[in-house]
Amino acid sequence: MPLLQEVLRIFARLLSDPWPLAFNATGVVVGIIFGALPGISSTMSLAVLLPLTFAMDTLNALMFLMGVFNASVYGGSIAAILINIPGTPGSIVTQMDGHPMAKQGRAGEAITYAILASAFGGIFGWILLMFCAPLIARVALQFQSPEYAAVTFFGLSMLAYASPGSTFKAFVGGIFGLLLATVGLDATTNVSRFDFGLPAMMGGISIIPLAVGIFGLAEVLRNLEAGVRRFEVIKTITRLFPPWREMRPLWPAAVRGSFIGALVGAIPAAGSAIGVVVAYAQEKRMSKHPERFGTGIPEGIVSPEASNNACVGGALIPMMTLGIPGDSMTAVLIGALLIHGLRPGPALFKDRLDFVAIVYVSLLVAIILTTAIGLLGVRGFAKVLQAPRRMLLTGVAILCVVGSYAVNNSTFDVLVMIVFGVVGYLMPKVGMPVAPVAFGLILGPLLEENMRRSLVVNGTWWVFLQRPVSLAMLLVSLAALVYPMLRRGAPWGFLAAAKQDEPGT
Repeated sequence: MPLLQEVLRIFARLLSDPWPLAFNATGVVVGIIFGALPGISSTMSLAVLLPLTFAMDTLNALMFLMGVFNASVYGGSIAAILINIPGTPGSIVTQMDGHPMAKQGRAGEAITYAILASAFGGIFGWILLMFCAPLIARVALQFQSPEYAAVTFFGLSMLAYASPGSTFKAFVGGIFGLLLATVGLDATTNVSRFDFGLPAMMGGISIIPLAVGIFGLAEVLRNLEAGVRRFEVIKTITRLFPPWREMRPLWPAAVRGSFIGALVGAIPAAGSAIGVVVAYAQEKRMSKHPERFGTGIPEGIVSPEASNNACVGGALIPMMTLGIPGDSMTAVLIGALLIHGLRPGPALFKDRLDFVAIVYVSLLVAIILTTAIGLLGVRGFAKVLQAPRRMLLTGVAILCVVGSYAVNNSTFDVLVMIVFGVVGYLMPKVGMPVAPVAFGLILGPLLEENMRRSLVVNGTWWVFLQRPVSLAMLLVSLAALVYPMLRRGAPWGFLAAAKQDEPGT
């Protein structure tokens, strides 16, 4: 198989060139640290560190970013266990049993359960990515413009459905992102749109400054508003490895959590936060002693952590095969690929197998190094939680400014980053999620291009209903948008759904 040959070639290069491994290990260390620090999400970590890869070649850049991606997802469990505050959204369930176990004097065991379950889930998601992505890409290569337009709309609708809070507000955020995607020169007519006479806007709004602002600077502002404070950290970490007789019965929980995480991660825009909740609830439902959940039992750590990291491989499937972000982190990764001249989608599996192989290899190496470095550096990473928050937030803010400037060496991009930092800070205050804006900016050009091509070639809107795949995607999208409103009993559609989410209603 050509893809297998490319994978083996990348592994052979790693044996002769130590730099890619060094970049991956660096990404793993930085990812665990960033993931462990409350208030610095995995998405924020990727956004602020992404500009560091501009000068790297594709292999080194992907090795570094995949290290950050995978390790930061695990790193959130350290804060969840030691200070009862999830470092990342995906570790929000881990604290329910992880922190009680740590308070019982078993913090080391809880962290070991988390990292071994993360490794198992990561490998499970990687295997799913290896086997499913080429098959999906093979089918997607048969798609034409109507199918691409419908699949892109499906991604946006799933984002609205899966986002926390109001479906209406998430949908509005996606529409805002679509409008941002229309700024600049029209790719078909070369007519300038919505640039307000500013030459710097003729090229459109770049995803990198927007992502750095809306995910990075906005988090800094929220942390400053909440107040810089120290957390009470459980410092005693004694025995790391629990007895084998206690670990052996946990494999079914790891398998179930991994399966749920990989499937949820493969749904566009679902994300790990949904996967871990589903995995934890399912494990509690199947347990013979459900009353013990929340008191510090290993199953309450293993299942959500396996699900959390299985989402990594699952989220890469729609990104690699369809060009649709699986979650907010893969939305940032798409920006990185665009910087390196790569457009995610089924054509990659036809024209750029070398890149596909790099993704496979870098993710697998990241999983292995995260497990090794995580186990060896447990006590060191725990001390990071005691770092001065003022210095940390200052450093992140500086990275936001430098990173956004480095895209085009443009002060205009810094202004864009600051504007969207403020936008990202204000949106949650009105109950509006920020991820749909980034998704809309990424998917907007794909949706517009394929819709216009479909209409030019076929001359009618009916083409989207005449083709089975596009019709199925549109029906699923409609169901995803309408179901939450019917479930709440909102008879007047979006308007009623929005009204129900207002404070005091």
